[in-house]
Amino acid sequence: KLLHSDHHSQNTSLVASAPPTYEERDQVQWSSGLCDCLSDRRNCCITCCCPCVTFGQIAEIVDKGSSSCGVNGALYTLIFCTVGWCCCYSCFYRAKMRQQYALKKSPCNDCCVHFWCECCALCQEYRELKINGFNMKIGWHGNVERRSRGILMSQMAPSSAPTVEGGMTR
Repeated sequence: KLLHSDHHSQNTSLVASAPPTYEERDQVQWSSGLCDCLSDRRNCCITCCCPCVTFGQIAEIVDKGSSSCGVNGALYTLIFCTVGWCCCYSCFYRAKMRQQYALKKSPCNDCCVHFWCECCALCQEYRELKINGFNMKIGWHGNVERRSRGILMSQMAPSSAPTVEGGMTR
């Protein structure tokens, strides 16, 4: 009986001290802090005055173009005007974005971040997408086109500078 108890307590301690899961280990920090809103003053002002614009831009990129900035912004505004709890809608996009970019839940649960700091959360998400190479003004399809043109141009460019026979002399 004593051996069984020891075995049971050993299993319990193993479970309690289990290493972080694969997903937790591979998550990265956000590129900027939640309260770094003023690092992009223009976006901060737009988000504070009209968060539906910033939300629409974020949602279009996170949805990979399956929904538009205008539709998402209008839906955000409709939810805000009817029930006032647009954070319940926007927090799902934060969770989706975190999953796409393997970002840590920071500083707390996604819904809590949006409930207590809606504008700060939207600004942070906007900055994160910009840091990841998105031009937020042109939307998903514009970014896809820009990137495909960039790849095409780099494939067409010569791999090295042209050589001149005999060298350059005066």
